[in-house]
Amino acid sequence: MKKILLALFLVFCFSASYSQWLWDYGFSLGASQYLGDIGGKEKARRDFVADMKLAKTRWNVGAFARYKWRPKVSLKLAFDYLRIEGDDKLSTNLGRRYRNLNFRNDMFDLAFTGEWFFYENNDLGNTYRYRNGFRAYLFGGIGAYYSNPKGFYQGSWTKLRPLQTEGVAYKPFGVNIPLGVGFYFTLEKKHRIGWELNWRTTFTDYLDDISGNYPTSTPGNKATADMSNRSGELGTTGPVSGDEGGYYYFMNSNNTPRFDGQKRGDASHKDSYMTMSLSYSYVIRGKSSFYRGRYGHFFGKRSKRRVRKIRAKF
Repeated sequence: MKKILLALFLVFCFSASYSQWLWDYGFSLGASQYLGDIGGKEKARRDFVADMKLAKTRWNVGAFARYKWRPKVSLKLAFDYLRIEGDDKLSTNLGRRYRNLNFRNDMFDLAFTGEWFFYENNDLGNTYRYRNGFRAYLFGGIGAYYSNPKGFYQGSWTKLRPLQTEGVAYKPFGVNIPLGVGFYFTLEKKHRIGWELNWRTTFTDYLDDISGNYPTSTPGNKATADMSNRSGELGTTGPVSGDEGGYYYFMNSNNTPRFDGQKRGDASHKDSYMTMSLSYSYVIRGKSSFYRGRYGHFFGKRSKRRVRKIRAKF
């Protein structure tokens, strides 16, 4: 997958060197959210936006380059730096609250997408000058990310992946599928102001370091043991035996909760994350004389042959 993304990047850069007049470059700022094993209200894990906690909305910043490949299609390479976050304390589900887990994850995301314009107005205001326009589009593609979940422990944020809190080793890199919708206004033929909603589906359940069951035995490493099972920090015996919204807690004979091997997360659903952002980009419109003189015959029509003038003889 890394080789595929590198190849796409090189093709993108190669195209830029020959056809900059079809490009725009810019940056974006916005908000981020995630859907995983932390969130929701009184119910168990739900799909899509129904399980998000708006209180944990965080930020994202990015940069991108876009190339108009066809009249209705553009190609885009984007890089984003974003944070997702969650905390069981915000849930009203008893099982989740007693689990008492939290995380934050500063992620890097690189995506290659295609935009299909389903609505266009290239002359806003009907001025017949075609200086201002509007385009709305749907997009999809492939991306890669770097993930580094951390938990708040003893006054600081501690990396969770090396601890293997569920006895599972997972990778920091992964692949996602970005899908979404967006639009932008073009002003004075040079400036573009846009909005975009981008939902990334992943193939991992460990963006939040929560997926399956508690370890079958107490980990030997103290930090791992503390971060794996944080219910004891609440100072209560927790809920009664049974299922509390999808998370299981059985009581031992001494009336203390039993966790070994029991359900800690929901492995049947993968994690995903979303960004909603505003963007600005600058349009590179004109071909340089260097381009026309040296490379124009490769990518455009050859100029018409000169017509040899013959003087009339009298």
